[in-house]
Amino acid sequence: MMNTDKIQALFGSQLVAVNIGPRLFGEALEKQHVEVVQVDWRPVAGGDKQMQELLAALGI
Repeated sequence: MMNTDKIQALFGSQLVAVNIGPRLFGEALEKQHVEVVQVDWRPVAGGDKQMQELLAALGI
């Protein structure tokens, strides 16, 4: 049988969200009093696949 104590503790703990998307998503959570860590991530080389391959070949 599964021990549900850890699961119950998880649901009782404080929620912290990591948002790697539009700030609007994080702001919506903050309005609901959820702690949010906003990550300003962008794809390497602006998403240009050919440039990504060149950078990878250079070890960057």
